[in-house]
Amino acid sequence: MRRLSASARRVAAATPAERDRAVDALRAIAILGVVGGHWLVTALVPEGGVLRGDSPLRHMPWLAPVSWVFQTLAVFFLVGGHVAARSHASARQRGIGHGPWLAARLGRLFRPVAAVLVVWAAIGAVLVLSGTGADTVRTLLKLAFSPLWFLLVFAALTALTPLVARLNPLWPLAVVLHVDLIRFGFGGPAWLGWVNVVAGWLVPYTLGAAWARDELTRRSGWVLLIGGAAGAAGLVLWGGYPASMVGVPGEAVSNLDPPTLAAVAFGLAQCGLALLLREPLRRWTRAPMAWAAVALANLSAMTIFLWHQTALMAVTALGLLVGTPLPGLHTVPDGPGWAAARLAWLPVFAAALAFCWAAFRAHERGGGTAEPGPRPRATPRVVEQYRRPGPVPSTRAQHPPPAPATSTCDGHGGTPLAVDDPAAAPPYRRRRDRYD
Repeated sequence: MRRLSASARRVAAATPAERDRAVDALRAIAILGVVGGHWLVTALVPEGGVLRGDSPLRHMPWLAPVSWVFQTLAVFFLVGGHVAARSHASARQRGIGHGPWLAARLGRLFRPVAAVLVVWAAIGAVLVLSGTGADTVRTLLKLAFSPLWFLLVFAALTALTPLVARLNPLWPLAVVLHVDLIRFGFGGPAWLGWVNVVAGWLVPYTLGAAWARDELTRRSGWVLLIGGAAGAAGLVLWGGYPASMVGVPGEAVSNLDPPTLAAVAFGLAQCGLALLLREPLRRWTRAPMAWAAVALANLSAMTIFLWHQTALMAVTALGLLVGTPLPGLHTVPDGPGWAAARLAWLPVFAAALAFCWAAFRAHERGGGTAEPGPRPRATPRVVEQYRRPGPVPSTRAQHPPPAPATSTCDGHGGTPLAVDDPAAAPPYRRRRDRYD
């Protein structure tokens, strides 16, 4: 414990004082929210030799508030828009064009995906060759690859950053409103809803860009929280939208696939709450242990995100070896007993995810640089970069200035806490201007 505490203090001391730790804390919260939500509402039930997906929300609709807590994708896009806008502005000031900037960011975003694709392509081939039913293979591959849709949307919005960095969030919100009005009010085609995949997530993304321009105040947070919550509640109570903010098997309408106006309104409330939590999170992350935990979650964000469903499926598959259905793992999620049993399985899922993290984290940390162009070597591990003698900076986190900040804050992938180490610079003094 003493060694762990000492390591945490080194991480805190190594972090530049001007780094906005609230950004990293919000990203960590969003990651853990998605993981916890999937583990709580995803069930794999064996029936007649076939493994099918199910959800407790289908059998117990009163559990819908669980989705309100754990569906945190809007916070992902809020932080992503904030980070990308700052990073792009910093790159432009340093004479880096959009193409090299985008290539560097997308390379860092998609590098860990290769391992998932290779591993699950092999698993899928083995399952097919061993005679596993097509329905079971389809269920497993759908779960394994389900996180990838987010990366495709996020990559598209990242590519559009120069165009949307100053876009008023009301414009994509208006698109979502009119798409839903045509779909549900006038019986329009269902395919039109897929326009909202971009427009719906563009709303929090552009809010993040506005945050990067210092246009969102505490008052803005309250307006978004109250207005978004009221809008979402009204749409659920009187607009006919589902109460669950995630998809439920068997439901005619999903709030998430594609996003509906109710999901976007709920996302606005989440963004408002995130803005209000900035100062409390900055105070909380001044504690070395808290900041070390946030730093670890950010360094492993993509690994956790991409492999958490694999961890759930691995535990489920190994449990089948017992020979009898295990409560909360293989049983139908149709009562409070299942929910209580599922809570007991969460530490087991976490242990399986830790194994995946140990096996595949190198794909997230290895190799890439945060920005293109010639630059000095940077070590990929946050503590190792600050083992040089010299004055230790204050660990107090401050709000980053409008000018490009001097530490990295990576947008989902790469090494978000790595900071370049110019050989000729005095320790803790000169660092490259980038906030990405």
